[in-house]
Amino acid sequence: MLRVGVTGGIGSGKSTVSRRLGELGAHVVDADAVGAELAQPGQPTLEAIRERFGEAVIRPDGSLDRAGMAAVVFADPDQLAALDAITGPAIVARVRALRAAAPAGAVSVYDMPLLVERGLWVHEHLSVVVETDEEVRVRRLVDQRGLDETDARRRIASQATDAQRRAVADVVLPNDGTPEDLERVVDALWEQRLAPYAANLASGTRSRRPDRASDCVVEPRVDWEARAGRVVARLAAALAPTGVVTEVSHVGSTSVPGLLAKDVLDVQVGVHRLADVDEDDVRESLVGAGYVFNHGIHSDTPHPEGADASAWLKQFLGGCDPGNHVHVHVREHGSAGWRFALLFRDWLRHEPREREAYAAEKRRLLEQHPTTSDYVVAKEPWFEGAWQRANAWAERTDWQPR
Repeated sequence: MLRVGVTGGIGSGKSTVSRRLGELGAHVVDADAVGAELAQPGQPTLEAIRERFGEAVIRPDGSLDRAGMAAVVFADPDQLAALDAITGPAIVARVRALRAAAPAGAVSVYDMPLLVERGLWVHEHLSVVVETDEEVRVRRLVDQRGLDETDARRRIASQATDAQRRAVADVVLPNDGTPEDLERVVDALWEQRLAPYAANLASGTRSRRPDRASDCVVEPRVDWEARAGRVVARLAAALAPTGVVTEVSHVGSTSVPGLLAKDVLDVQVGVHRLADVDEDDVRESLVGAGYVFNHGIHSDTPHPEGADASAWLKQFLGGCDPGNHVHVHVREHGSAGWRFALLFRDWLRHEPREREAYAAEKRRLLEQHPTTSDYVVAKEPWFEGAWQRANAWAERTDWQPR
């Protein structure tokens, strides 16, 4: 099941996006609707709210005065925290049950206003942020919901900023145009990314770029670090309960600013023992995070030539997201392969001449090898010398893996 978190500031139109995704076939769970359900008369949550905030937030018919409650909590961060402490655990449990009821292979959409503020985005395969200019949002809240302008701005200020949401967004959907404009971008997102991603997860198929080196290797992209940061955070969150992970790091060419590379993110997962990866909970965590084991890749090329190959063993996984190609290399903490991945990255980051030399070698090989697979193999001889020079740099600078 593909998990998609949809969020956005109040008045941004995220509910419209979620509704359209539901029309396209997604299984949608709305956090606000769940909260309203749990605050119905007779529910334990409503009784806890009554006890904490008093009868002033309860209507004569015994239901929650949502507008009155909002006026209390949005004006006082401590009151908002108190309400969250009451409703949060109950909402989490109910949402978990509703999402678990989604059909196998479904796209499970979680419409959650505070997805960023509560750090819940790390548990979704993708986070979609609906973004609208603040002044447009204010006007919508005033004209469509009847709020006064001061209250509208206070509610907006109590939530995450646009910059904070963009930092964790895999997809940003602009909603400053017409409803038809928004529907078109949602439909395109479904067709081009969500439906293929869900199909890959269901079939255990990793996403691949075309095997054409000229299409795959690109000039440096400014979004590589941010994309990798989200991958690292999600993998770390997924694997944390297993207790086997020592670190998760962005490595490879995309981790080196200014270096052309395949538009494929390489992420290293360090584990205490490589055998830990075969434990059921670890494998389930990796697969549940959206990665597929490739049973044909078990080792990196040992360096120096003739070195003990056992120090270069690894497990390799590929991501299922067609919009963000990811390779995950699981290596034993302290092994030669684990160390070199970190050393190679830091060496190129700190040595401009070596970075330029590697870029020149890439361009030379691209002219000779039209397929990506041949290009990757052709780079191997260069790495033998690079390993020697990187280790010499490590000795000179007293470099240590971080």
